[in-house]
Amino acid sequence: MDEDSVRRRKESQNGCTGYSVDSNTKDKQPVKATVLQKDVGLLSGICLIVGTMIGSGIFISPKAVLLYSGAVGPCLLIWAACGVLATLGALCYAELGTMITKSGGEYPYLMEAFGSLVAYLYSWTTVMVLKPSSFAIITLSFAEYASTPFYPGCTPPLVVTKSLSAAAILLIVSVNCLSVRLASYVQNFFTAAKLFIIIVIVGAGIVLLAQGNTETLSNAFDGTTSSVGAIGLAFYNGLWAYDGWNQLNFITEELRDPFRNLPLAILIGIPLVSVCYVLVNVAYFTVMTTNELLLSPAVAVTFGDRVLYPLSWIVPLFVVFSTFGSANGSCFTAGRLAYVSGREGHMVKILSYISLKRYTPLPALIFNGVLAILYIIPADINTLINYFSFAQWAFYGLTALALIVMRFTRTELHRPVKVPIVIAGLMVLVSCYLVLAPIIDKPELEYLYCTIFIFSGLLLYYPFVHLKVNWARKLMRPITMHLQLLMEVVPPETTE
Repeated sequence: MDEDSVRRRKESQNGCTGYSVDSNTKDKQPVKATVLQKDVGLLSGICLIVGTMIGSGIFISPKAVLLYSGAVGPCLLIWAACGVLATLGALCYAELGTMITKSGGEYPYLMEAFGSLVAYLYSWTTVMVLKPSSFAIITLSFAEYASTPFYPGCTPPLVVTKSLSAAAILLIVSVNCLSVRLASYVQNFFTAAKLFIIIVIVGAGIVLLAQGNTETLSNAFDGTTSSVGAIGLAFYNGLWAYDGWNQLNFITEELRDPFRNLPLAILIGIPLVSVCYVLVNVAYFTVMTTNELLLSPAVAVTFGDRVLYPLSWIVPLFVVFSTFGSANGSCFTAGRLAYVSGREGHMVKILSYISLKRYTPLPALIFNGVLAILYIIPADINTLINYFSFAQWAFYGLTALALIVMRFTRTELHRPVKVPIVIAGLMVLVSCYLVLAPIIDKPELEYLYCTIFIFSGLLLYYPFVHLKVNWARKLMRPITMHLQLLMEVVPPETTE
């Protein structure tokens, strides 16, 4: 951040609590309201979408789609079709985000369409499990690839990867607490880094295609599976690789000109990711047969060893960059949901407070970071999250349904972007399939445990949110006050 903006922030601190403004500030810049500032432009918005969607999956294990589709041709078609579906889903979010310009992702839309209870269950599940556990998994992946070069020929010790993962969480949370603009710059840098390595891989693939390395691609549809269930599972895995297309809706209030930049960032970012995914897969097939790709522990690293030697070390390095950028994007958006939930009274009030100096949702970011560190401790977090992931698509489906419902119940709302209602209907059907497919394919008791956890939020909702019991307020008041003094945070000002 430049010195001038730092100076302006320091000068504004005299008046940002709303009590008094020094007379000598009248001729200077207007005092900033203590709300989240509109610091995210179009480029940062695109980088947030692209940087969060592209994690380590496309570099390490893009093989599930190939495994279930059975051949190269349908594999590439499914990658492209998943990109189209993700774009259609994001267009529904563009309508919702420009109609209800509040941060928090699905939360404000579910609140408007279905009321407080559904919105609360969404925030309870996402704030307590989905967001922090996703943050933990991405940083564990980062730690694994960052520590591997120091342990040639063997797996890094668990204590090393978990400690490195915790250090990454602390670093990313600190960056996000310091400044929205700094977090945006970090996101932009790491998105540029992952796009660079994708350009290198795609460029190498184009050169190899020009040289005639088309054996794997020549009989692209040989061995295609005829099982509808297998094709369905290929789509299921492909769509998970595109997860993250809703990230920008979590920070709508911080977007400059959201009516223009939100739909534009979606229309640039998601097709860009789709093109990257398809072209990277084509590049892999110029070097590896289908069997080699399925057997490779890290596909991009194998590609680098065969094509980029002696510079093959850049691939694992940029995979580390990619996972770090993805973790930063995940932290950036997760804090906003906890902040909005606290503001609406669905979480403790302190989570809705804003740093007086930094204009960041400091308590919400720290809370998400603490939960993420707790999720690192168990032996195998991936198993837990796989069972919870069906809930994510359940909420996507409810959000698409919210768009359909509000077409009839909230006709007075201005809609700068309006998508055909058929698209929202398609997203509801796709979501239903993605919720039910893994349960029908392999029914397990853990899905029931996850459902029980989601609805257990009602045990807290009734006394603390619906009834607002008095003893809870008395208990929380001194805790909130002490945390407020410790972190130098204040309630957000109302600017409307």
